[in-house]
Amino acid sequence: MLRDEDRIFTNLYGYQSFGLEAARKRGDWDGTKEMLEKGVDWIVSEMKESGLRGRGGAGFPTGLKWSFMPKETDGRPSYLVVNADEGEPGTCKDREIMRHDPHKLIEGCLIAGFAMNAVAAYIYIRGEFYREAEALQTAIDEAYDAGLIGRNACGSGYDFDVYVHRGMGAYICGEETALIESLEGKKGQPRLKPPFPANVGVWGCPTTVNNVESIAVAPTILRRGSGWFAGIGRPNNTGTKLFCISGHVNNPCNVEEEMGIPLKELLEKHAGGVRGGWDNLLAVIPGGSSVPVLPKSICDTVLMDFDSLKEVQSGLGTAAVIVMDKSTDIVKAIARLSKFYKHESCGQCTPCREGTGWMWRVMERLVVGEAEKQEIDMLLEVSKQIEGHTICALGDAAAWPVQGLIRHFRPEIERRIEANTGSRAA
Repeated sequence: MLRDEDRIFTNLYGYQSFGLEAARKRGDWDGTKEMLEKGVDWIVSEMKESGLRGRGGAGFPTGLKWSFMPKETDGRPSYLVVNADEGEPGTCKDREIMRHDPHKLIEGCLIAGFAMNAVAAYIYIRGEFYREAEALQTAIDEAYDAGLIGRNACGSGYDFDVYVHRGMGAYICGEETALIESLEGKKGQPRLKPPFPANVGVWGCPTTVNNVESIAVAPTILRRGSGWFAGIGRPNNTGTKLFCISGHVNNPCNVEEEMGIPLKELLEKHAGGVRGGWDNLLAVIPGGSSVPVLPKSICDTVLMDFDSLKEVQSGLGTAAVIVMDKSTDIVKAIARLSKFYKHESCGQCTPCREGTGWMWRVMERLVVGEAEKQEIDMLLEVSKQIEGHTICALGDAAAWPVQGLIRHFRPEIERRIEANTGSRAA
């Protein structure tokens, strides 16, 4: 369990002001100039050694991602883009950072921008986050007034601007290249890669896209040392992580915990346990709606980190833990997710455009048992034809919940078909 002194987000619940004066008392903007003076190589090296992996879902090493940016400029400016779209159902961590601890994000933008020789950061925030955007803009204005960003940021001789860009709430804009397209004023549709954003990103310039949490933890890692962060959690799954716990628990919450905490301990310590007791648990989606569901038998022992969840054919994703007790209609719940992915598909790739609608329609029939048993395998086969065959990961995100349902709850699907067949025969 994470010790209080190791918490990074000390105002996650907004008990104190989000303003600059209160943020400084919490340790933000402390020695920022000195960190910048240590140079780009030191910053990138520390981030690599900390073992921080992207907190937006993919889990790519953050320091490595920063190092992909060109060391020498060819005349084009470089940019940092922060993904604050947070459209993954069940996920509500980044909005809390922006609402209650925005200075951590702004300081992180400055340090990350410096490390990649960027001239500006664009924080692409989901349009529905009205109050969060307001708090973030207020904090940015405070940072400008205090000389922490802008010309000669923190007295370092480095010029760096931070802008807030409000999106229109499309889930697809959480994908980094679709986000870039949207930021440029175009339709939010993913780009083919290569070229990768580090070479050709926003406005054709070198760009790195990072999640809010990945950027917001950077200043604390550099302040306290990569060894401190790497010493929390498990190898290759280090540091602290914000978990969003929702669904059938007694106390739904956002909580910062160490990576690799057992799922059962996470729910019982922080969320007051499953409604009706642990034995009333049916299943958990451990990382936001796009990762496969896990039945109680796996939830008993599984650890909450990238590698442990991958081993049980699921994923940590954004660490949005959606808990479902035995009152849940699990087939209907997954059918609802299928409807979401059908609605949010940008329609660019045929497997996703056609396949998500097809899967949803079959899922709706499976909910009431109006299908044949062989259609279960047909559904699984179609999901495999979508997975891995699209420009971006939305196809995978649509396929995985269905695959998880069939993998673990096939008897329930078959029971409904049998019950419906029996009622028709009668």
